[in-house]
Amino acid sequence: MITPWIGAQKTIIRTFRNMENVHLVPEEEEDDLYTGYNDYNPTFDGEDLHNDEGFQQAVRTSHGRRPPMTAKYPGTAIGGRPIGTAYGSRIPVGTAMGRPMTGAVQDGAARPMTAVRAAGYSSSIARGSVFDPLGQAKGPAPPLETRNEDTPEEKIKILEKKVNDLIEESCLAHARGDLQLSLEKAKEAGRKERALVRQREQTGTADHINLDLTYSVLFNLANQYANNDMYTEALNTYQVIVKNKMFSNAGRLKVNMANIYFKQKNYTKAIKFYRMALDQISNAHNAMRIKIMQNIGVVFIHMGQYSDAITSFEYIMSESPNIKTGFNLILCYYAIGDRERMKKAFQKLICVPLGIDDDDKYIPPNDDPHANMVIEAIKNDKLHQMERERKALAEKYIMTSAKLIAPAIESSFAAGFDWCVDMVKGSQYVELANDLEINKAITYLRQRDFKQAVETLKMFEKKDSRVKSAAATNLSFLYFLEKDYDQADRYAELAMSADRYNPAALVNKGNTEFVKEDYEKAAEFYKEALHNDSSCTEALYNLGLTYKRLGRLEEALDCFLKLHAILRNSAQVMYQLANLYEMLEDPHQAIEWLMQLTSVTPTDAQVLAKLGDLYDNEGDKSQAFQYYYESYRYFPSNISVIEWLGAYYIDTQFCEKAIQYFERATLIQPTQVKWQLMVASCYRRSGNYQKALETYKDIHRKFPENVECLRFLVRLCTDMGLKEVQDYATKLKKVEKMKEIREQRVRSGRDSSARGRREGSAGSVSRSEAKYSPVLEQGRDSGQSNHGTSAKGERLSVKLKTLPGSNEPYEASTQQEIDASYVDPLGPQMQRPKTAARKRTEEDEFADEELGDDLLPE
Repeated sequence: MITPWIGAQKTIIRTFRNMENVHLVPEEEEDDLYTGYNDYNPTFDGEDLHNDEGFQQAVRTSHGRRPPMTAKYPGTAIGGRPIGTAYGSRIPVGTAMGRPMTGAVQDGAARPMTAVRAAGYSSSIARGSVFDPLGQAKGPAPPLETRNEDTPEEKIKILEKKVNDLIEESCLAHARGDLQLSLEKAKEAGRKERALVRQREQTGTADHINLDLTYSVLFNLANQYANNDMYTEALNTYQVIVKNKMFSNAGRLKVNMANIYFKQKNYTKAIKFYRMALDQISNAHNAMRIKIMQNIGVVFIHMGQYSDAITSFEYIMSESPNIKTGFNLILCYYAIGDRERMKKAFQKLICVPLGIDDDDKYIPPNDDPHANMVIEAIKNDKLHQMERERKALAEKYIMTSAKLIAPAIESSFAAGFDWCVDMVKGSQYVELANDLEINKAITYLRQRDFKQAVETLKMFEKKDSRVKSAAATNLSFLYFLEKDYDQADRYAELAMSADRYNPAALVNKGNTEFVKEDYEKAAEFYKEALHNDSSCTEALYNLGLTYKRLGRLEEALDCFLKLHAILRNSAQVMYQLANLYEMLEDPHQAIEWLMQLTSVTPTDAQVLAKLGDLYDNEGDKSQAFQYYYESYRYFPSNISVIEWLGAYYIDTQFCEKAIQYFERATLIQPTQVKWQLMVASCYRRSGNYQKALETYKDIHRKFPENVECLRFLVRLCTDMGLKEVQDYATKLKKVEKMKEIREQRVRSGRDSSARGRREGSAGSVSRSEAKYSPVLEQGRDSGQSNHGTSAKGERLSVKLKTLPGSNEPYEASTQQEIDASYVDPLGPQMQRPKTAARKRTEEDEFADEELGDDLLPE
């Protein structure tokens, strides 16, 4: 305790001794700060230094380069120098040559401080040298020494860089979707890394192996194996990493191994590895543990062990609740049929915090322009987009859960929906209550309870504009399906008044105008719908149909080509394109689009029949027969196809094969006598007269007044020498006489107006509805008869000969013929029967729009 005090005393005494050399300035004198600056001291005259022998001697020897004697005075470091002030004179300190120090005072003359060397002076430069303080006269700097890449250390560094580059290229290739290239790069990185390890072992630096690089190579290789579905190789690579004790935290990779087992549907091993990974992760990483627990629950669902899955999900909902886990928990309760727990799980689901800001944050204030600019900048940034996606996902899960459990938690689905709506109204998702009510109406529609659906939707007429517009849109759609076009138009107007930018309402309004045949007005509404929502495919489709009705075929073609770019595999769009090209007289393009359509619907009988018709018009009978036969094979009840095939075999002199087709036509249309006459004619042409006679007799029993049948019976009986010839001849005369009397009565009672009506009806052409056309096509003005010839090929035509005269040979032709020619499927000769595929009705004329996808026509 005494020693520090003694040391302090010595320091104080030494300080007082040093202060003896300090000259204080008297207070009464006024000191000039610039005194002595203009005085010249000859000591600093550098021009005569070369004549100073002592100075030259010091330069040539080491005498002048000795360090100054600073330890002359013991005590402090400044013991050898007197202490001066900024205002006082300074005591000179001599150098080895006796020259005063810079800034010292000699002989009472003060000299200011200077920086001799910094000004470019040097003692070694002779007089007259160039002023070069930066040393630029020395020339450029010598070049850098080149790195020697032949050394082992440099080779190892280069190899390590190549391995890192390969890993990076592999990851980038995977990000681009090029999985094969990413795997090749990963394998090459593995080969380079093994070569690097061998090179380190050869140079004796095995202790400095980069374990992080090895881990990166193996981990990337395993990932790329898994991405390329090479699960066995991926598992083997992961095992190499996990079993190496030098890799820290490698046990977490067992999660990846469990994921691979899950993809392989090896659920038992997946559970095992998930639990092993869970054991190796501490409680500090709670988020990772929650995700693994969620995976375990999902695996239990796939295994059908709902109780174990419920245990995992309940633990997650108690520790860190999230939307997906809550939804999975509801599914498990629904699977085991627990009503009360379903209700509790739904209440937990709607209480899960989303962790997003309120939308009021993005409402700009009116009085702060700076805040308005900030809010405008962040209104659509990445964070706000993520918030919207998270909220949309939560709403989707809540809506799906409500629709799932509503019929199960109460005695009726209506009561269940009401309970879900009440729960949602008291939560943060209050705006979903109206959507649930609309889904309730859609559920009524699926149950074919249109009355309840309409009543439910009418409840929204007094709600806010968005909900009112959605409900009115669905009501318009319902009334349109019921062909109540006035009500459909009324509710379409209501939906438009509530929300003019609702494309669904505009499409429904356009549909009502289309039905009224006001096509120009309908096109305007479809265009407005497309202006509001360019992705509204219903509006674009209906606009194409409208242009088609208006005869603006090029514009219609443009609409359907745009629609095909959006809906690549839409059969309706492809058919419309083929039909438009046919109307534009471009059969090759029509065939091309129908061929694309067959790749989408290869078993569609009517598409195949249409291809056969186009090839028949082009004169390619073999291709036409191929497609007609395929159409008959998929749908053997199409009369037009049956007739064409029968006529084809008769034209190629294979009457026996034509019989089966006409017999099938007889089964389909038993009241049509011409099919039975065709069967008898085939027997007669093939030389089987006995079978032909029996067939004619059977036809006569069913149709006793048929003149053609009686004529052939008379002729066959005469040729075969049968006794019934007289009876048939008598019947033939009676029938002809009755027919003549009937025609006379008709001619006498026919007036001019009736003739005009008959001529007008005879001139009209009715076409069957094409399967893929949502609207009935207008009559086609083909400019040719169905029984004539086309521009490029003659249609098949088989003429059944009538009874010849007594002096004529048996096969002679007369002016009266029974026409059994092939006719156009869209022609007026016969009505196409209903096909096995669903015929499109008038409500299918438009791709009607509504809220969501539930009300789209099936």
